Parts: sequence; C-alpha cells; structure tokens
Amino acid sequence: MWRDLAAIGRHRGTGGYRRHAWTAADADCRAWFRAEAAARGLACESDRNGNQWAWLGDPAAGDAVVTGSHLDSVPDGGAFDGPLGVVSAFAALDELRGRGARLLRPLAVVNFADEEGARFGVACTGSRLSAGTLAPRAARELRDADGTTLADAMAAAGHDPQAIGPDPERLARVGAFVELHVEQGRALDATGHPVGVASAIWPHGRWRFDFHGEANHAGTTRLADRRDPMLTYARTVLDARARAEAAGALATFGKVAVDPNGVNAIASRVRAWLDSRAADERTLDAVVAAVERAATGHGEREGVRVEVTRESFTPVVTFAGALRDRVAARLGGVPVLPTGAGHDAGVLAAAVPTAMLFVRNPTGVSHSPAEHAAEDDCAAGVAALADVLEDLACP
Repeated sequence: MWRDLAAIGRHRGTGGYRRHAWTAADADCRAWFRAEAAARGLACESDRNGNQWAWLGDPAAGDAVVTGSHLDSVPDGGAFDGPLGVVSAFAALDELRGRGARLLRPLAVVNFADEEGARFGVACTGSRLSAGTLAPRAARELRDADGTTLADAMAAAGHDPQAIGPDPERLARVGAFVELHVEQGRALDATGHPVGVASAIWPHGRWRFDFHGEANHAGTTRLADRRDPMLTYARTVLDARARAEAAGALATFGKVAVDPNGVNAIASRVRAWLDSRAADERTLDAVVAAVERAATGHGEREGVRVEVTRESFTPVVTFAGALRDRVAARLGGVPVLPTGAGHDAGVLAAAVPTAMLFVRNPTGVSHSPAEHAAEDDCAAGVAALADVLEDLACP
C-alpha cells in the first residue's frame, strides 16, 4: 500500500507532496482509497462533504467503530502526515482478519477531505462541514490563490457543492473514532516508546493580516515618502515571534502574498497568514491580540492600514476521558501526551467519542519532505491500532 501511494502527488524537484484538495493528485489518492476498499470487499462511498468511507458491516446498524485520517498534504509536505493513518487503518483491518477477530460492531475506514486546508485556507474542511462548524455557504465561497472557489473545484471533480453541510445522521452512526497519526514533534521520541495516546489538542487558529500601503517606484521614491506595507509586515513577524516566546505559545507567519509583487516596486498590499497556538485559549487570545495591536501601531506610524480577519479557530480539545483511558489501558500504559497540531479527530470530538494514537517521529520534523517514521514503529502502530479496534468492535 505504501509503495502504491508514495508516487502520487510527489514533486520531482523538492521530493515533497502536493496533494491539494480537489486536484488531479487528490483524485488519484481517492482512487487509491477506493481500490484498497474494493480489494477488501468493503462498501465504499463518498459523503455529501467529499469524505470517503469504506464499510465492513452495515453502517445503518449504528455504534460503528471508525478509523482513518486524510490523504491531502500541505505544499511540499511529507509522506506520513495523514496517509500513515489511512494506510495503517487498512493494515489494521488486515491484521484483525488474520487474527480471526469476530466483529460485533460495524467498522469503517475514513479519508477526510481537505484536512490541511492548503488550497482554500481552512483546515479540516471535510470534518468541519460534517460536524456543522463550517457554514456551507462560507465554504463554497472559499478561494484558492488562482481565484477558483471551493464550489467550482468540487464541481470540476464531479462532486455537488450544493450538497455540502452538516451530516448529523452519519455522525450519529459512529460510536467511536480512533485516528492514528505520525507525531508532529519529538515528545514521544523522548519517552522511548514507539506509540503514544493523545490527551488533548491545543487551541489554535488562522488569522489573515492585510497590510494596505501605496504602490510606488522602488528607485525614485524617498524612504521618507513611502507607505510600504512590507516594512509593517516584517516588523509584525518579529513581534509575533517575541509575543509567542514570552507567553510560551506559538505564532508563525508561514504564507504571504504581495501585490504587485515586482522586484522594483513598492508593494501596494501584503497579505499574510498567522498560525497561532497555545496550551489554553486565554493565552492564545492574548498573543493574537498583542500581535494585532503591534501591527496596527506599526501601520499608523508608517502610513499603512491593517485589517485582521480570523479565518478559522479550533478551541482546546480534551479527548473523551473514558475512551482515552480505555485505549491507553489496552496498550499497556503507553505515554499519554498533548499536541499542538490540529486533526480531524479534534473537530469530531464535540460530536462523537474520539481518541488518537501517535507513532514516534525520531526527528520531530513534519510538514516537510524530511518527515519520517521508522518501519518498525509504523508496524507497532498498526498492531496497536488493531488491538484498540478489536477491543472496541469485539467487546
């Protein structure tokens, strides 16, 4: 499975993956998912929000045990973030069949659509729509860098964008959701264990900063006469780092778009996106507010107007204690630790009991071609997931 999936969406120059939502690479990933489901005799379907489900047993029976993750990537992302959870889900099902396990509850493998939000800017789009935390109209109007709306992209891929929206009936069928994911950090590696269990996800969000200045000639305009939004943006980046460091939080400007984007031109606008996370919402709110104040202050002094728009936000997620503790106990006291990375499991936690397993990442690198997990650790993750699914689906 890993070899078959490995070439899809991989960029020859960087070695990273560009599996963005509703693109040709995404379609190939979805075809791979359907083929793996068919090879196991699973009934495969795509729900109203583009999430793929592969069912063993009757989904209408309810109280289903569901596992999986996502197949899309960030720009030039790694091979493991998302796909490891989907591949491991199919492999865990194979392991259960090899054990002769007799499932008493329906079991499903899921591939959630557009988890990374790399193309349209909102993370976990498929799970957010299903859970009712993203308005359908707002989702349809999201645009990528080329101006293509999410609605148009979905339609071009053969999916009806007018059908998207909350899916409470489907979620009501789910008795438990368990997502396996490569750890995006080194906390688990420090414990010496190949597998861990998530305790919570830090609150996090994305904010768009628009710095409006005045376009002009870089070679003839005096420094004193400039209204340069790039300067205001640059100061804000440094302020974000300082505010986050002082609060024990995280703040990152990782994406920027410049108009008119000419070498010899002073920019008229800089649009930049802030990703910020913290252990609690009060700290997160304080950090983002401080960054916004700093940006506005710099803009006032430099003749630049600053607008800030919150594009997405996920509150702190504490995974269901009973399910989390049951999973940890089934795995024999593995480490239980929090994460700063968002996941579909975190979005679904408000609607269904959810738990997460982590597989050790020895470098801690993620969202990069250098992302890695050892084969033995991946196999340990499959075995652990199979143990958990057997405990839940064969009580």
